[in-house]
Amino acid sequence: MIKDVIKLDESLAGNVLQIKDDFAVGPLIDIDMEEGWNSRVNWWKELLKSSPYENDPQTFFDDRETVKKIKEQLDNNADKNVWIWMGQNQHDVCGYYWFMQHFKEYQGRIQVIYLNNLPFINEKGQLFYPSWLSEIQPKELLKAKRLARPVTTSEFEIDPDEWRKLCMENSMVRMLEGGKKIVGKEERFYDGEILKNLTNDWQKATRVLTNTLHRMKIKTGDVFIMWRMKDLIAQGRIEVLGDMNKSWKEFDVKLPSARVENTELENQVENS
Repeated sequence: MIKDVIKLDESLAGNVLQIKDDFAVGPLIDIDMEEGWNSRVNWWKELLKSSPYENDPQTFFDDRETVKKIKEQLDNNADKNVWIWMGQNQHDVCGYYWFMQHFKEYQGRIQVIYLNNLPFINEKGQLFYPSWLSEIQPKELLKAKRLARPVTTSEFEIDPDEWRKLCMENSMVRMLEGGKKIVGKEERFYDGEILKNLTNDWQKATRVLTNTLHRMKIKTGDVFIMWRMKDLIAQGRIEVLGDMNKSWKEFDVKLPSARVENTELENQVENS
C-alpha cells in the first residue's frame, strides 16, 4: 500500500519496512528479554501447526532485525527520518508501542502519521472512516502525508511506559478504545463471533473461519481465530467431524446437539 503511494509522489521515496508481528494478541510478559521473546515465538509456532502458513518461510521473521536495520540506516544517514504509518486499530497501535521503545535516542527524526477519526473517500466516492490503511485508496492516502508530525518528547516518555504496562498485564487479547488507549481482554474475547457463525448443520471449518473474519467488526487474524475454534472444540462447545490436527480443510464443525436443543427451547420461551 505505501509503495503504491510512493509511486504517486517520489518525494516519499524510501525503504518500506513492516513490523509483522500482531502484538494485539498473544503473550507479552518479559518480551524485552530473550526468554520472553522466545516464549512468544513458541506460542505462535504452536498456533501455526497444521495451518496453511506452517511451512511458508515468510511466516517466520524477527521484528528485532527490522529495528536493527532501521537504526543502522539512521546512524549511517544523518539526513534520513523514519515515518510511522498507522491506522486506527489495535494491531497498528500495539505495533507502534513496541517499536517506539527502541528509538528514544532518535528524537526529532521519527515522524508519525496516525489516521484516527479521519474521513476518506472510497472507490464509490463515498465518505467513510477507515480502520486500516489497506482500506484507503493510494491517491487518498497520499493526502495523509500532510499529517506527518514528529513524535513528541512527551510521547517518548509516556508511550514506552504504556507498553510496559501492557506487557505486565499480559492479557491474551488487546483492544483499541480510542486514541492510543489499549485495554486488555481475555483470550475468549472473539469466541462469540465464532459461535454466531455455526449452525446445527455441518460446515467446513474454513467456511466458518472465513464467515467469522468477514462479519466480525473488530478484526483479528485467521490463525488466532482458528486457535480459538479448536479450543472451543476441546471445551465441547463445538462438535467436530474429521481430523483437526491435519490441515484446516480436513474437518467440519457444527453446534453441539444439546446447544441446538437449548437454543430452540429459548426461542420457544421468547415467542410464547
